[in-house]
Amino acid sequence: MPKKIKTTQWRKQRRKEYLEKKEYRYFIFCEGEQTEPLYFEGFKRLIEGNPIYKDMVLIEIEPCAMETMRVIGMAERYVCKNQIDRGQIWCVYDKDSFPAKDFNGVAERVNKLNLENPDLQYHAAWSNECIEFWFILHFAYYISNNHRSEYIKFLNDKFTALGMGKYHKNMSDIFHILVEKGNPKLAIRYAKRIIEENKGKTPAEIAPGTKVYELVEELAKYLPEDVGINFL
Repeated sequence: MPKKIKTTQWRKQRRKEYLEKKEYRYFIFCEGEQTEPLYFEGFKRLIEGNPIYKDMVLIEIEPCAMETMRVIGMAERYVCKNQIDRGQIWCVYDKDSFPAKDFNGVAERVNKLNLENPDLQYHAAWSNECIEFWFILHFAYYISNNHRSEYIKFLNDKFTALGMGKYHKNMSDIFHILVEKGNPKLAIRYAKRIIEENKGKTPAEIAPGTKVYELVEELAKYLPEDVGINFL
């Protein structure tokens, strides 16, 4: 037993040393188990392969399989358990059918947490009503407040027209499809425009809408130049 404890302490120390080497730190907690993590894994792989930033940027992606408020709860527990005192904590979650008070509650909780430590900042990267709305913006300025099934239909038609077959959740190459076949730069512009036009409203009232673009803009800064030019 003492040997096991010693090994655990050694691993914690090694992790601490590894973290200290990273100047920019992003901890991403995704409500979904696969669709969102797979999308952000595309950023992670390219950034870790970028010789300019690979030793400076830390990106950790945690699938939560939890709804709204429980996502930020998991993020807080993770931060506490791993004694993280610097970096950016991102909660990526959908509105779906969850109550407005819970959906808005994450952003409210984020604002409170950010008063505690200026070096550790939380962010709410929400989508109303789902991550597919962010994907759609890569192809069109879409402002119809439809059910998610309509978003899937839109993507099915678009992907089929592009010769890729139907869109389906958990596509392992979704990042590359959106970069190569869509227009990330326009998606960011469209998302910002929607938020600006709905200034003063709560996240639940902005339907459709998304703030995923804020995290995308952050990560795009570290992409290889030939890919990053598609975003910034």
